[in-house]
Amino acid sequence: MSLIASVSGIRGTIGGVPTKNLTPPDIVSFASAYAKWMISGGKDTHTVVIGRDARPSGLMVRDLVVQTLCAYGINVVDCGLATTPTVEMEVVRLKADGGIILTASHNPENWNALKLLNHKGEFLNAEEGAKILKFVQEGAFHYASVDNLGKVSESKDALKHHIDAILHLPEINADAIAKANFTIAVDGINSVGALAIPEMLRALGVKNIHVINDDMHGHFAHNPEPLKENLTDIMRVVKESQADMGIVVDPDVDRLAFIDEKGEMYGEEYTLVTAADFWLNKNPGSVVSNLSSSRALDDLAAAYNQKRFASAVGEVHVVTTMKEEHAVIGGEGNGGVILPDLHYGRDALVGVAIVLSHLAETGKTLSNLKATYTTYAMSKNKVQLNENTNPDNVLSKLKAHYAHQKPNTVDGLKIDFEEKWVHMRKSNTEPIIRIYSEAKSQEEADELASSFVRQIETMV
Repeated sequence: MSLIASVSGIRGTIGGVPTKNLTPPDIVSFASAYAKWMISGGKDTHTVVIGRDARPSGLMVRDLVVQTLCAYGINVVDCGLATTPTVEMEVVRLKADGGIILTASHNPENWNALKLLNHKGEFLNAEEGAKILKFVQEGAFHYASVDNLGKVSESKDALKHHIDAILHLPEINADAIAKANFTIAVDGINSVGALAIPEMLRALGVKNIHVINDDMHGHFAHNPEPLKENLTDIMRVVKESQADMGIVVDPDVDRLAFIDEKGEMYGEEYTLVTAADFWLNKNPGSVVSNLSSSRALDDLAAAYNQKRFASAVGEVHVVTTMKEEHAVIGGEGNGGVILPDLHYGRDALVGVAIVLSHLAETGKTLSNLKATYTTYAMSKNKVQLNENTNPDNVLSKLKAHYAHQKPNTVDGLKIDFEEKWVHMRKSNTEPIIRIYSEAKSQEEADELASSFVRQIETMV
């Protein structure tokens, strides 16, 4: 079991011993530290927006967080079951002081987390997060008197406002999408995607929708990370229903993957590439992705005579680089699309609207579109660490061994070879080292990753 506290929030497995797992004392401590940080801004009143995915622990965690914030004198607006991007946008719409999203994203259902937002609806930066961690360690909290307790209200139309904002983007072509008469299969992974994605599709004029895993009880029908090995059911449904595509999201709907009309995995990496293709055609500018993202985005940007900039892995790092480079679109190779014209957050709903607009306007299928992009294959692996292993030491040894390749150490260790690369970094959410590799063929990518897995395993 595990508990991981970082500048972006706290994440862990439910139950067990405090400070070792995500237990009520840990949740209250972190919520209190967030409240203390917020009140230190000096305003008289404060409001926080919260939302959650459908995990079985969601209600318990919500109650602890809400009442802790109220005990600190902070008002709470509860969006209930809501996607991460919906909560982010609701913070801005309501002019709230921050937000907390209760979701462990792609982690299994026994995990949960508190993801912390600032008043812009964006994840806290390192300095802000460090202050909260410091408050957690100090534990010196001063709660409000009975006359100054916070109040709780509900936001029942947050998703509608989110979808309306997407539809108001002039580039989104709902008329063309409706005329295309798409048939679309959706894997709701027993969480808020089962609600949000069909609502988005209906708003775009899609009438033929087949949803699997649509009961929002949080007992995920399969491993919730949207990787090929976890998606056999939706791939089968696309074929059986003769759908034009399948849509796959993670439990909090900030990651987006597609199944093409042949029932084959489109590839998470190509979600951002496809979205960027549509957007750059209408809005020339630079693009940003993280160091673990495909070179296919570099090639696409070059085709539009634009630049692609790389950031460290993590939404907050991508957003920071996007702002610095005035990027018109960005995201991560895990299926995350960030559109500044909407908000600075990974958003599967706007990704769906962009890709469907692209298909409708071009008359192409997903497989047709992918054939127009540079072909790369990626392998994603991980090495489990034991308690005595320092991942930084492991990466340092590898850096020394491959010094002649001039490795990039902005985020972990990335080694670029002539026609392939490998990127290794310690996870911020699990006790593992993640290994990403890319090459011209799947066999080459797999072998490159496997060679580094073997090297690391000899060290741990």
